[in-house]
Amino acid sequence: MQEELNQFKGNEVWKLVPRPSDHLVIGTKWVFRNKQDECGIVIRNKTKLVAKGFNQEEGIDYEETFTPVARLEAIRILFAYASNNNFKLFQMDVKSAFLNGFISEEVFVEHPPGFENSSFPNHVFKLTKALYGLKQAPRAWYEKLSSFLILNNFTKDKVDITLFVKHFENNFLVVQIYINDIIFGYTNESLCESFAKCMSHEFEMNLMGELTFFLGL
Repeated sequence: MQEELNQFKGNEVWKLVPRPSDHLVIGTKWVFRNKQDECGIVIRNKTKLVAKGFNQEEGIDYEETFTPVARLEAIRILFAYASNNNFKLFQMDVKSAFLNGFISEEVFVEHPPGFENSSFPNHVFKLTKALYGLKQAPRAWYEKLSSFLILNNFTKDKVDITLFVKHFENNFLVVQIYINDIIFGYTNESLCESFAKCMSHEFEMNLMGELTFFLGL
């Protein structure tokens, strides 16, 4: 839980302000889950602070919420393509991915349960970035990540806009994003290393190595 709040501080997600009298303040809760591998063995314990987004009011607390998500069929096609062309796929995920996405609306949330500020008990947090549970959070994260990839000379696919490709003369690097999980493959080994460094420089990453298990596949 403390590690999660350290992510908030590092990403400058919020700032403490007096409780507004004319604005909804959204509650927060902790969510715990275990991440398992293909054998059902727990490989990581995950904790998230989540906003109670069901209290948000459309037009006041959020506007656009749509965000593209890769279809399982598209991911299976990528697996088949990689196999046919004999190149490896690797996996990484972004730690607290939604905390990287900026929001334009004014959103206020309560103190995390168990971490109330005794010096300012009547203050709340005003968000500058998205928080898990907010209706606009997935869209804000996708816009942040896709903008970063395009800035680094990736091209967004016209059919599947969660697929990005970067060409290097006779080689290429392909990146498929599924919310905060990222699959990438290359036709030249040096491209993999440079992409991992590029992502780690911008985001805090879990580099999970060669892909063996993904979304039940």
